[in-house]
Amino acid sequence: MASMSALTALSIDAMLPALADIARGLGAQGANAGQLVISAIFFGLSIGQIFYGPLSDSTGRKPAIYAGIAIYAVGCLLALFAPNFQLMLIGRFLQGIGVAGPNSVAVALVRDQYAGRDMARVMSFVMTVFILVPIVAPLLGQGILLVAHWRGIFALYLLLALLVGGWLALRQPETLAPERRIPFQISRILAAFGEVFRNRLALGYTVMAGLASGGFVGYLNSAPQIFQTQYGLGAQFPFYFATLALALGGASYLNALLVMRFGMRTLSRWSLLSLGGLSLLYFLLAWRFTGQPPLWSLMGYLLLAFFAVGILFGNLNARAMEPLGHIAGVGAAVVGALSTMLSTLIGGLIGQSYNGTVLPLVGGFALMSMLALLVMAWAEGRHPDAAAKRAAD
Repeated sequence: MASMSALTALSIDAMLPALADIARGLGAQGANAGQLVISAIFFGLSIGQIFYGPLSDSTGRKPAIYAGIAIYAVGCLLALFAPNFQLMLIGRFLQGIGVAGPNSVAVALVRDQYAGRDMARVMSFVMTVFILVPIVAPLLGQGILLVAHWRGIFALYLLLALLVGGWLALRQPETLAPERRIPFQISRILAAFGEVFRNRLALGYTVMAGLASGGFVGYLNSAPQIFQTQYGLGAQFPFYFATLALALGGASYLNALLVMRFGMRTLSRWSLLSLGGLSLLYFLLAWRFTGQPPLWSLMGYLLLAFFAVGILFGNLNARAMEPLGHIAGVGAAVVGALSTMLSTLIGGLIGQSYNGTVLPLVGGFALMSMLALLVMAWAEGRHPDAAAKRAAD
């Protein structure tokens, strides 16, 4: 499960050092045009998730993942040989649709076997690998750029997809027994959307996941411009990116230990409060420096902010899935699709607002955290009693 999640992270982060080269080489227009290479895969990821969950409920978890890997491979080939920026974006969109298979079905596969705090613990370990991949992914992408064309990154993606598919076939048993499978029906997808929207807890935490991730997607979009151009780090950018990824991975690993003691709701609330307060204070500091504070202070802020984000990642999705155990596959599809689409839109807005300063990014983290806290208050507002809250945690 961790290796399949890592393929998603690698498909995003290894591209970051090459965004400027891709945009320039394929004739893209606009200072922030390269960011669309990241946004395109996120849009594909959000749409693809809607279908893989119900498909996995019908065919079993593994066949749905195989289908996703096949589509991902087609996207890799299209991007590898793209003659213009438009076809590159189509290829990245297909990569997103394809990688949605292993990315979303993995959650349902875990949910087949775990629930509650146990599920949050397992997902935190999976997320640890998912988040630690950015430590090496930009370095890998930068290394390819030093010895080959940026298209070599897509050749690497294709090879890794084949390796992950082979490993899945050999090592992972099927977790959905034939007698538990349900025929694929569009009506089931629509019904699942209706159930999520009617369930205050599931909808609230889905929206919270989108808000919290939106700031992070905004960071992914604008990080190359901030570090490579604004602070003039150039090829050193992957090392700074890797340092920040350590905070995410460490927080996710620590969450696996803390969630069994404190619960998902408590950890999520404190993380959002910390992230929102810290971001607001740093926004005021960055404003004093006209949007370009000292690099050491930016790194300190982002390390603390990403530690809070790392705590949130495993908890918010697991909490959203808690009322949906009876529809694990399609439930994971709807939760993943809605939260990813929301985070893509928010992250795209933050990224496209980049104006040569860190103010859009820091302000985005502050605003999204505050909104998520309001949504949490709404989502938790109708629990019948405190005991029910503790039991749900």
